[in-house]
Amino acid sequence: MTDPDIPGPRTGAGILRTALRRNIGAMASGTALMGLYQAGETAFPIALGLIVEHTMQDRSPGSLARSVAGLAVIITVVSLSWRFGMRVLQKANTTEAHRWRTRVAACGLQPVARDVGLKSGEVLTVATEDADQTADIIEVVPLLISSLVAVAVAAVALGRASVHLGLLVVLGTAAILSVLGVMSRRIGTGTREQQARVARAGAKVADLITGLRALHGFGGNHAAFRSYRKVSEEAKRQAVTVARVNGVYAGTALALNAALAAAVTLTAGVLAFEGAIGIGDLVMAVGLAQFIMEPLKLFSEMPKYVMTARASADRMALVLAAPPVAVPGTGSPAADRLDLRVTDLHHGSLRGLTFRVRAGEFAAIAARRPREGADLASVLAAEAPPGSYRGAVHVGGEELAGLAVEALRARLLVNPYDGEIFAGTLRTNIDPAGTSGLVAEAVEASLLTDVVALHREGLDHGVRDRGANLSGGQRQRLSLARALAADAGILVLHDPTTAVDAVTEQLIARNLAKLRRGRTTVVITSSPALLDAADRVLVLEDGAVTAEGDHRVLLAADEDYRRAMAR
Repeated sequence: MTDPDIPGPRTGAGILRTALRRNIGAMASGTALMGLYQAGETAFPIALGLIVEHTMQDRSPGSLARSVAGLAVIITVVSLSWRFGMRVLQKANTTEAHRWRTRVAACGLQPVARDVGLKSGEVLTVATEDADQTADIIEVVPLLISSLVAVAVAAVALGRASVHLGLLVVLGTAAILSVLGVMSRRIGTGTREQQARVARAGAKVADLITGLRALHGFGGNHAAFRSYRKVSEEAKRQAVTVARVNGVYAGTALALNAALAAAVTLTAGVLAFEGAIGIGDLVMAVGLAQFIMEPLKLFSEMPKYVMTARASADRMALVLAAPPVAVPGTGSPAADRLDLRVTDLHHGSLRGLTFRVRAGEFAAIAARRPREGADLASVLAAEAPPGSYRGAVHVGGEELAGLAVEALRARLLVNPYDGEIFAGTLRTNIDPAGTSGLVAEAVEASLLTDVVALHREGLDHGVRDRGANLSGGQRQRLSLARALAADAGILVLHDPTTAVDAVTEQLIARNLAKLRRGRTTVVITSSPALLDAADRVLVLEDGAVTAEGDHRVLLAADEDYRRAMAR
């Protein structure tokens, strides 16, 4: 997934600049509307002061009616400008957050540099919370400008009544912002650390959920929970620290704003008592002193939001700027050549593995050790970068390292033994894109028919996240059905039946051979049923192919193979 608007590696500041640049139109409209809102809010006490001043001179009903109509116009402008201004800004904010979420998710789906040090749970936090907080900059800048407009209008209006009042507002605002600017830096530092600790806690949760069954199996769940509790407590303590700092910041801002409002009010009262300003000016000054607290409060909170957005953008940059482990190629395998060839492959436990699966052949690879099968599957799935192995893998006559990821996925599908099940329905898990024409056949071949028949909704039966409401065998058959429904030209299955009983396994093996007849299929397995259904069996031992042939012939002729199958 690429975005032409987002070039190359970035820093946090670069991410914020990109967000601001591509939302300049929405921000301009939002700033104009929010500026109009703040100007209208400021105009209300000014108009009220003018009304009082003129009413005392001209006490006619006509003047009163005109004054009421003027106030109604101001209130209408304030209401509509706020409504439409916030609509524009929030739409831009939401859209921008979505762009960064999809961008981070795209990077998460591709391998990133190992020195980034982020686990899947941390990447998830970056793609959600950090993306939202970064996009808040779209609202922060217009609100900052509109608040500045309100303060400027109030200062000018008060300055026309008395230079002392105008200077008091200008100097008081500058002093408040100076104090809060220093405090906001501490908030930014604390927020950055809090986000990092929350992300680590999220990563720990993801790890626990993934390995929960295994942890229960050997009794390690209590130690794992203690480990999570530790990182969770660290995140909580940091959150409390940040909340305390935010509380001090908010309290200080409120106290300073109230002090400025009180100073303006008292100064205006003194000037009115001395006769330097009239009653209308006094009413205006008192009204502005009360009103100015809102834009000042908003204005004083902006540095905090800016620092939070910067901290989130810096975390996103960790993912977005991380170089990939391998740069994918641009080639595409031949559409009419669907063979698979592995030559002198050295990776992990593999030691010079060489074999070829012809187009349309159903081959089974009997790996004596599970690690060998896993290492082969990782290379075929392009999860192992080319620099991590020696040798070559050719798909459709083209070397794997030179193929574009999209082109490779269109020709070769590797279904892992622990395929993810996501929240949705049986149908959406089998056919996520909704484009497969083999859903019914895939359900029948994987023997998922009993699960479908068990529920009144059939294929529309709800599935919880990670298949929590399905058994291990049902999850495995659902994953197999998804792989078969994809109808890939070359399909690689890694231990697709380890969680089903022997009778079910036998039926699945027959169905698989029937459905995939004429299509290139490789099954990495130790299942006798699948090995018997294959056209040819390759025995993988000590990292290389040591024997090959028909399953039953190997049983009769190879004592080691026979013993391995009898385990």
